[in-house]
Amino acid sequence: MPAFTVHIKHGGKQQSLQLDPEQPPLVFKEAIYQATGVPVDRMKVMIKGALLKDENSWKGVNPKAGQTYMVIGTAGELPKPPSTPIQFMEDMTERELASVLTVPVGLQNLGNTCYLNSTVQALRAIPELQTALDPVSGTPTTAQHRLATALRETYKAMGKTTEGFPPLILLTNLRAVFPQFAEQSNAGHYAQQDAEECWSQMINAMKIPVPGLASQSESSPKSFVEQYMMGEMRTVLKSLEDPEEPESVSTDEMLKINCNISGTTNYMHSGIKESLDEVIEKHSERLARTAQYQKTSRISRLPSNLTVHMVRFYWRRDINKKAKIMRKVKFPFELDVLDLLTDELRAKLQPATRKLLAIEGERVERRRARRKLKNKNAQTSSSATGDTAASSSGVNTEPEAMAVDEPRPGDIEDEAPAREREKAAMDAVIDPEIRADTGAAVHALFELTAIVTHKGASADGGHYIGWVRKSALETLDESAPEGDKEEWYKFDDDKVSVVTREKISTLDGGGEDSTAYLLLYRQHGANPLTWSSELETKAQNWANGCKFEHGSTGENLAVGTGEFGPAAAVKLWTDEADQYDPNNPQPSHFTQVVWKSTTELGCAVTRCPAGTIYPEESNYHVCEYAPPGNVIGHFPENVQK
Repeated sequence: MPAFTVHIKHGGKQQSLQLDPEQPPLVFKEAIYQATGVPVDRMKVMIKGALLKDENSWKGVNPKAGQTYMVIGTAGELPKPPSTPIQFMEDMTERELASVLTVPVGLQNLGNTCYLNSTVQALRAIPELQTALDPVSGTPTTAQHRLATALRETYKAMGKTTEGFPPLILLTNLRAVFPQFAEQSNAGHYAQQDAEECWSQMINAMKIPVPGLASQSESSPKSFVEQYMMGEMRTVLKSLEDPEEPESVSTDEMLKINCNISGTTNYMHSGIKESLDEVIEKHSERLARTAQYQKTSRISRLPSNLTVHMVRFYWRRDINKKAKIMRKVKFPFELDVLDLLTDELRAKLQPATRKLLAIEGERVERRRARRKLKNKNAQTSSSATGDTAASSSGVNTEPEAMAVDEPRPGDIEDEAPAREREKAAMDAVIDPEIRADTGAAVHALFELTAIVTHKGASADGGHYIGWVRKSALETLDESAPEGDKEEWYKFDDDKVSVVTREKISTLDGGGEDSTAYLLLYRQHGANPLTWSSELETKAQNWANGCKFEHGSTGENLAVGTGEFGPAAAVKLWTDEADQYDPNNPQPSHFTQVVWKSTTELGCAVTRCPAGTIYPEESNYHVCEYAPPGNVIGHFPENVQK
């Protein structure tokens, strides 16, 4: 078939090109590149809602003369020969190496500063914090503002080096805000400090200067700490000696949960329950004396980041020092806190909690089936390449004889549409009030993400180390180790190493070795997106313009003719998952769809007249997101492919 003329539309301009159906589509894309300057690797070509693939033929597309192809992508300069010689890794600077290597760096010990180093590394496991710190700019007006700015700059500097970074500016600002961390020993050296005090003080200091992530549904947004790290605890006091005394009910802010350790505490969960249900003594106005009261506390607002403090240090009067409780206390990698909630909050979170448990079971089964199929295909391929093949009589090798639980390629649901289906299922059972509370947990299941451990016998000495789940800092695929072999980073000041989950499980105490002291639990899985009517209106206004181009907020766009519906639009976006490279992350529709820090979504569709986008009528889909994703520098913690 001879070549014929077709039209391409890019950036509002239409051009005519020759298309030769005897040549593969990649040749046509190269011609588009020459005409528009859009590189082939960043180019998407659509015809009637379908994406033109780089196949060897035009099968399934059937190009015709006069057709119009929509070209999506940003034009760049035409290719030029390299102005500098190719640079090899051994010739790169520290900054250049850091940009291509994914191993996180440690922090130098500036003199008994392991308490700060371990805290900073553990806080790094909260992706929303990285996003919230970005707007902290301008001239710092308070010491707390300067501390938040120093933390942000420390994280940025850690991403530009492969050597341990000295957090001198952060340390200086910490001591300026909290002079206790500048205390010196009798020998004139800076004294060892308590990592829990450092953690709590830094979180408190960030309440004001670090803004919350914008929510379209909140007229007066809270700070980041109030959204994502602060809960509320409702406490009921009931007299055990005066039945006529009315109960006293109070609600207080909660930045951490204490796990009390007694002589019978073997598990973290039971230690937490002991701290929430205890008998105390206080003055009774009615009895005019000290009386015993039952103190019962339950969580009434659950943040998506939950800190557990193992209360291992206590004051020994005989030696006038803080001593350490060495007892072994097992902690879970997955934490269910339903029984720690008020009755009202439990009723709101229970449906989503049960749904997530079912979804997790399905995900495990899909991973198992894929691996089983992959192993089977590998065995089949290995047998096919041998010199001989053998069969055993009495064994039917026809497909009908396959075991009923044997996975087949067509039986395993693709992961991208499965995740979309799961999000929709979760969204349907989330309580509306919880959905509107930005940063609040929408269910009661948490996963262990980071730990600060203490090694030694007393709080005045010893050594702190940070441990962070590898998946919290970078994107892992399905081939990553699981179970006891799951990988974690160990941050021993500037020495960084990889350990397995099996090693993490040994940090439960029983001696002077590294023992879990602070544990950061994050809400299990990405938060389902909340529908925003305000974003929906914004998307509708953009769609009504019938201009296939992006605004300033990075909305997702899709257009197609005929019966091009929402499912087809979302599929176009999620199909880009195969093009995502964790080692060289680039913004795309797919990365915005799965962006972890995004909490709200609003979409709209309009029917555009013929001649506006396509020669014929077309359905134009627009989705707006808040906070918007695709933030350069934050792909590893937000795109969990």
